[in-house]
Amino acid sequence: MSASVGADVEALCSKCGDVWHVVVAKVGDSIVKVHCKECNKEHRYKNPKAAPKAARQPSMATAKVPREKAPVERFDKPQVAADLSKPPRSYRASESFNVGDRVEHPNFGQGVVEISEPGKVTLFFATGRRVLAQAKVPSGNALERPKPFDYSNPAGGKPVGQS
Repeated sequence: MSASVGADVEALCSKCGDVWHVVVAKVGDSIVKVHCKECNKEHRYKNPKAAPKAARQPSMATAKVPREKAPVERFDKPQVAADLSKPPRSYRASESFNVGDRVEHPNFGQGVVEISEPGKVTLFFATGRRVLAQAKVPSGNALERPKPFDYSNPAGGKPVGQS
């Protein structure tokens, strides 16, 4: 016969190691929660006289079957050939670069431009690929202010809306 709620019971406290507890909760005849008299903490009931549980073996439904993993793609060479006719340029975020340009970066070393987009550039370095900032507008192709719209009549007459 197990103890009722509020009765003293022996249970092992994982915090302080004491064994004297008060039963707090039960499910059916089983004690599930106790209160330690030493450290005033509540925890699950652990019977100090019970034999230790055997290590659980995974069921066949949850057993993991080893799967072959897809190989990780590694690129030892850039996808774009470097333009060896031009010297390497120093990297600056305020400049723009073209595909194939060689770039000298202060931290990553020398790299080759693989992708060039407005505002960012993908470079291949010996340590791997890096996406870095670059000028949003390629140099030489600066945006211009649009010409003012002429509201006059295209036939050369009076402005539209006037009589």
